[in-house]
Amino acid sequence: MDLDTTQLIALAAALGWASGLRLYAVVFLTGLAGWLGWVQLPSGLHVLQAPAMLWASGGLLVVEFLADKVPWVDSAWDMVHTVIRIPAGAALAYGVFGGDEATWAAVAALLGGSLAATAHAAKAATRAAVNTVPEPFSNIGLSLLGDAFVPAMLWLSLNQPVLFFAGLALSLVVMVVLIVLLWRFLRGLGQRLRRHWQPA
Repeated sequence: MDLDTTQLIALAAALGWASGLRLYAVVFLTGLAGWLGWVQLPSGLHVLQAPAMLWASGGLLVVEFLADKVPWVDSAWDMVHTVIRIPAGAALAYGVFGGDEATWAAVAALLGGSLAATAHAAKAATRAAVNTVPEPFSNIGLSLLGDAFVPAMLWLSLNQPVLFFAGLALSLVVMVVLIVLLWRFLRGLGQRLRRHWQPA
């Protein structure tokens, strides 16, 4: 499957956005698709289909999958990955055009980093808020939803880019609303906890 310009732009956006949610799944699935010959990956992404990279990203995918199901462990994982997901999203988006189209690659890197940052902030805020609820099922349900949503969006970016862009636009609107509402909730919760524990 050779990619046209629309698919390349969609792939760059998908890699950036999805890296903010499930970085290692993105790296593994993209590399696996290239290694199996399902997609002719751009030259800047060929490193993802190297066997060593597939083993490494596959192992980290399993760790992330498990960590994301455990309340508070998921938030700790998100905190650590604040400094990993955003530059990785920018680098993956850059790789779609890197080496061939310098201007497009730079634009893709900015887009990918911004989308990764938005997705990561929304995910971290949502999971931190859900972790304040004592039952674990909401946490696991949200995690499984992310596990399914990321590969679905990657598939759409390659096969139905117009639908992908519509889904991405809707996702971004929802994410921005979540970021605003949930950070307000978490800030208010933090203020209440500080007042509770302050000595009288």
